Amino acid sequence: MNELAGKAFDKGLLLEKEAQFETAKSIYEDMFRHVTDETVLRKVRFRMEDIDDLVAEKAIYQRIDENAKRVLTEIGINISANQTIIDLLMEADAVDFNNETALFIPLKRDYIDHCLELVPREMPGDPGMNTFGTGATPPFLKRTGDEELRPANCEEYKKIILEVGSQQDTVGIFSQPVAVDKSISLSEVAELMEQNYQGLKMIATNMMSDDEVAFLKGKKHWVDGTSLLTSLAPMNNMVDPFLRSARIGNNLLLIDQSIAGVSGPASPESLLTQNHAQVIFMMVIAQTVTPGITCVHCGIPSVIEAGGNLSYSSPHQTFINAALARINIWITGFPSAQTGGSTSAPNVTARALTDSELSRNALRKYGVHIVRHALGALGSLNFFSLEKFLEDCERERRSKMLFDAIPKDKGVIPLYFPGDNQALAGIREIAEKGNPKYADH
Repeated sequence: MNELAGKAFDKGLLLEKEAQFETAKSIYEDMFRHVTDETVLRKVRFRMEDIDDLVAEKAIYQRIDENAKRVLTEIGINISANQTIIDLLMEADAVDFNNETALFIPLKRDYIDHCLELVPREMPGDPGMNTFGTGATPPFLKRTGDEELRPANCEEYKKIILEVGSQQDTVGIFSQPVAVDKSISLSEVAELMEQNYQGLKMIATNMMSDDEVAFLKGKKHWVDGTSLLTSLAPMNNMVDPFLRSARIGNNLLLIDQSIAGVSGPASPESLLTQNHAQVIFMMVIAQTVTPGITCVHCGIPSVIEAGGNLSYSSPHQTFINAALARINIWITGFPSAQTGGSTSAPNVTARALTDSELSRNALRKYGVHIVRHALGALGSLNFFSLEKFLEDCERERRSKMLFDAIPKDKGVIPLYFPGDNQALAGIREIAEKGNPKYADH
């Protein structure tokens, strides 16, 4: 009986990891009725303390996923000023002309579902769960004892690449960690990254030439970092680069950094819903251009301080990214990337290093896929520090050893995400402010 009970408990844990919480609950309840071994029952009681919270949490994420699609069908995206995207969607018969109540241009639900079915759920070169790395091209290199703010030059960037290459046991994604000056081109940056780092790599391509962007085509260990929307409208300077990358067929990392109270609504559920909706729209466009193209969901919802600056040291920043990771891990199955491990501090201090470590450990505790900006970033992504990068890597090694030593029978930890069920109302309010039709309201 003990062996059978142990197998049943292990099956419950496996179902939890697969986010099948209601099925896991039924197994645990059945064990209560039939198992007499007190050691096993103690473990079951521990899991039952969390299982209802996990069921409720998953229901919120299911609602967010559904409401994100409703944003696209009931509110729409403000593409009226971008004829290229309009023509693309018109040719695909994706626009819902029967909807007379949408604020902007709505899509057909069956077309959204069709495109999302085409998105691969496995990505080439996937480094696996709880992967931490560099990014996302902070403009300035932070030099120890030097207050001058400027991008990295060629020699400085070569040094950074060599250091990152020496830390491949810890760095799971090498996202271009700092902007460079004119002494080195982006194509040279990519070539150096290719030569010195074997794992997953990312670079933004909007400033590259057509030939340079094509360098990524067919390379399974590269993702093309791109974006398209902000505040439910296209960024006109990003439309052509986005479509170019999609037509080439590069693996796309679809970035949306909606900011609470600025480019997105303030409530947590509304912010996640808008962020998720905008990435879904990018997926729809990408699949319309090149069906089956790899798309990594890089929604990185962000929060601000009272003064209006991004607050990467805030626990809220970490937790809302962990929640969006769960939407994809538990609900959609899309490959995903988050932000974490950065800090609002502009300098390498003990507090900045501690904040970074706490953020990474919290994300690992809840379970994420890929995390950019986790190693070496400072000042809410304004600075990259090689000193902090190396210290972050060392701390990350220690943290990973500690987490690996935790017994594997603890199950999934609830996040207690504060769902509010008013997401569409909050997004509609944001949309109305950006629609001239409602300017006098």
